[in-house]
Amino acid sequence: MAAYEAAKPELEALGVTVIAVSADTQEQAQEVKGRGLSFPVAYGATQADADSIGAWWSDDRGGFIQPAEFLLGRGGVVLGAMYASGPVGRMGADEVIHAITSRENRRRQEEGETPA
Repeated sequence: MAAYEAAKPELEALGVTVIAVSADTQEQAQEVKGRGLSFPVAYGATQADADSIGAWWSDDRGGFIQPAEFLLGRGGVVLGAMYASGPVGRMGADEVIHAITSRENRRRQEEGETPA
């Protein structure tokens, strides 16, 4: 999450909104947010929430949702998704910036605009 915070100027320039969701309690989420995050950190994700987005739910340590990340485009269209069953394989902020920039450049070309 720190990498997304560090990339905030670039992400904002692309019109990106970052939102984090966790199975943490409100107090735990506030602690994480207090480490310098300016984007929303939601809390209390349940197994039903995990099921609704197709994420894997772990019964370890009282239950928690495994990482699931989504890159949503205009109108809520899923442009990319990543599901994990452990801590490996997260989308980096740099990868998100590259994906959005590439997609926007293709869109501009298709519409006859000059790419950025």
